[in-house]
Parts: sequence; C-alpha cells; structure tokens
Amino acid sequence: MKENLISIVTPMYNGEKYIEETILSVLKQTYPNWEMMIVDDGSKDNGPAIVEKYAQTDNRIKLLRQSNAGSSAARNNGLKHSQGRFVCFLDSDDFWEPNFLEEQLNFIKEKKSAIVFASYKRINAERKEILKPFIVPEKVNYTGLLRSCSISCLTAMYDREKTGNVFFNEAMGSLRDDFVFWLSILKRGGYAYGNRNVLASYRVFASSTTGNKKKVMKPQFMVYYKVEKLGLIKSVYYFINWAVNGIFKYK
Repeated sequence: MKENLISIVTPMYNGEKYIEETILSVLKQTYPNWEMMIVDDGSKDNGPAIVEKYAQTDNRIKLLRQSNAGSSAARNNGLKHSQGRFVCFLDSDDFWEPNFLEEQLNFIKEKKSAIVFASYKRINAERKEILKPFIVPEKVNYTGLLRSCSISCLTAMYDREKTGNVFFNEAMGSLRDDFVFWLSILKRGGYAYGNRNVLASYRVFASSTTGNKKKVMKPQFMVYYKVEKLGLIKSVYYFINWAVNGIFKYK
C-alpha cells in the first residue's frame, strides 16, 4: 500500500463511446499521484484499444482484461491489482471535475474518515443536464444508508488504512453491488462524510439501473432481507424509505 497514492478502478464493458472522455477527465486532475486500473470485462468493441493507446503513453494507466463476469468481478479485479492507500471508482461513461481527486483527498484527511463522497451532476448521453445536481447529505451512517443510498461509486473515496481490504459481493452481479459494498464498511460503525460541492458528472440512461427503478426493486428488497438479514418487518420498512427517497431524488 502506497501512502498518498490514489487508486482509481474503472470497470468497462463495450465502453468505446465514452471511455476516452473518462480517461481525459483523470488526466486533467490537479492531483497527479494516481493510478488508473481499467478492467475490460470482455468487451466486444474498440474500448480496449482506446485504453491501450493511453496506457502506452502514461504508465499510470493500466489495462486489465477478464472474461465477462459483471461489474462486481471487474471492480474486485482492479482492487486486487491496485496499490494505493486511497481508492476511488469511476465508471467508463462518467467523468470528474479537474479538482476531484485533490479536493476529496483533502476532505477525507480533514474529516479523518474511512469514506467520503460528493455531489454530482446528472446528464444524458449528450452531456446535457437532465436533472438538477444531486446534493449529498453532510454525513450518513449505516442506518441512514439503509434508508437512502446517497453514496455513489462515482464520487466516493475510501481509506484502506481504515477499512482494510474490502471487496464487492460478486453474487450480487451488477445490481446493488455498490450499495452492499458501502453498507459492509459502515456496518462497522462511524460515518461517511459528504462533500456538498459538485465534483463529477453521472450519465443516466433510460436502460440503466439508475434510470430504471423497476429493475432494481426486487434486488433492493433482497439486500435488506437476504444480505443484511434484517427480518421481514425491518426489510419492508427500509424498502419503503428507499422507494420514497428515490422519488424525491429523481424528481
């Protein structure tokens, strides 16, 4: 584990349309001490070739390849090969503001927290804002996260010195795996702190998990009931909270 090195893990499947924009947003960061592990999850397009082009000119960018296994497995692959004390996730169709890494690193040190996260814009495929920015709460603990998932992979940063090596539950596939990941850390106690500054842009597609709430309703309930083992009554209670908060989040 290298002190002050930030490891960025990017799962990619058929990402040729946006991956260059994602990489460029990392190359523009004001904080230079990073490594970017881009994990190709069995893509059938030109995405890996685009990544390879940048990897050949900047040794901070690394391309890993695997057979198609979903975002959980891809993120775990990236985590196992990364060396930084601090870890961020950036999907292959999203991007950061130039000060993202610098500001979040200062923020996590200031808060002396295991996890921090930030506010972000919500855009469509053409980079047009389709919803007002999602402004995060000042802090959230395990119970608060059960009610509404305010931590996004897009803006989260965590400190491995505090969390130890944590991995995604690959049995979740690509549905609610990130939610379970943050719960697993916060279950130990403490808070994740939210930076209310808008530091990233998240693409919302109609076919995506975020864009199609019906697609995630059953997996969300099963997180409460099967993964967190909260029992039927508590599972229903937290599911209703999540559903109501989701309505306000995407108004």
